[in-house]
Amino acid sequence: MRNLENKIAVVTGGNSGIGYATAKELKDLGAKVIITGRSSEKVQKAADELGVEGLICDVRELSQINQLARAIQEKHGRVDVLFVNAGIFFPTPVGNVTEEIFDETMDINFKGAVFTVEKLLPLIPEGGTIINLSSVNAYTGMANTAIYAASKAAMNSYTRTAATELASRGIRVNAINPGPVATPIFGKTGLSEDQLNGFAQMMQNRVPMKRFGKPEEIAKLAAFLASDDASFITGSEINIDGGIAVLV
Repeated sequence: MRNLENKIAVVTGGNSGIGYATAKELKDLGAKVIITGRSSEKVQKAADELGVEGLICDVRELSQINQLARAIQEKHGRVDVLFVNAGIFFPTPVGNVTEEIFDETMDINFKGAVFTVEKLLPLIPEGGTIINLSSVNAYTGMANTAIYAASKAAMNSYTRTAATELASRGIRVNAINPGPVATPIFGKTGLSEDQLNGFAQMMQNRVPMKRFGKPEEIAKLAAFLASDDASFITGSEINIDGGIAVLV
């Protein structure tokens, strides 16, 4: 069933991982999809593979978010579904956090996410929906994730307030809290292969289902929240984490 027929959907960070899988799912359900990312080469490659539109946007730069909003307004006039997915993860123990790690994490995961919503909000009509990709790490106290977790906890707080304020405009706002998901984000941490394997094993051991999630599983949930089937859901944080939150 193509229950997103002719909806305009924007997926930030849509060139890989959860964003890529969600863009594919939304397109399969009939949406006209626009993906964004920082790398023109990666965005174009993903857009060609998916058969969607690709636009360059580094969410650390408000000027680029403004440019993205103008480009979408000129070509499409509206955004029915906004999936705020772009994010980074640098595992760092408390005591080793640098200003660079703090700024980079907050600039992309929180500030960039907030201003993506703020700048595209004028394009979202009544009945539109905003889905923010957060993380179960906002609640777990998992070692080496303090700044990443703080950025996601901040995003969840923003989501709840935005949902309250935008309800009168008929716009729903929700957050998805995944557990560990097998995506390229781990390969961008700067850790060695041995460190990555150890970190991955540690995370997997904390999951009651004893496996990582798949990007496609998160995409299915995002697509549901984007659809009219979720018309009475707003201000929610939905865990999709293999049971991690049960142990918190």
